[in-house]
Amino acid sequence: MSRTILLLVLLCFLSKTFGKTLTECDLVWELRKQSIPEEQIKDWVCLVNAASSRQTDLVGPPGPDGSKDYGLYQISDRYWCSTADEPGQGCKVRCKDLLRDDITEQIQCSKTIYAVHGFEAWFGWAEKCKGRTLPDIQC
Repeated sequence: MSRTILLLVLLCFLSKTFGKTLTECDLVWELRKQSIPEEQIKDWVCLVNAASSRQTDLVGPPGPDGSKDYGLYQISDRYWCSTADEPGQGCKVRCKDLLRDDITEQIQCSKTIYAVHGFEAWFGWAEKCKGRTLPDIQC
């Protein structure tokens, strides 16, 4: 009996450690908190839906060049985050830090990418959001 309880407690702890799936309203609230312009919120939500289905801890499979994409926005370790122990690349962040439930660093990095390339930086946005009806956010 005590082993079962210990296992359940451990599983609860691990489920909190390895990410979560945000609701659309949670995502909208976080985007507003991080000063994303209101007129862009629908594009950001569509992008995150397309890239990661709002999973904070998603790591994409290796691409043809061996690079991987991390977090809600599927940010590439080829250009934007460092797989080393020190922050680096264009966002000056470690890739593993883009997998946290606190998505502040993910949003800040995505804002950096957006400042350079706009939404076109993300294939998911170009394929599933550009020129299409965007999510109707009622939060």
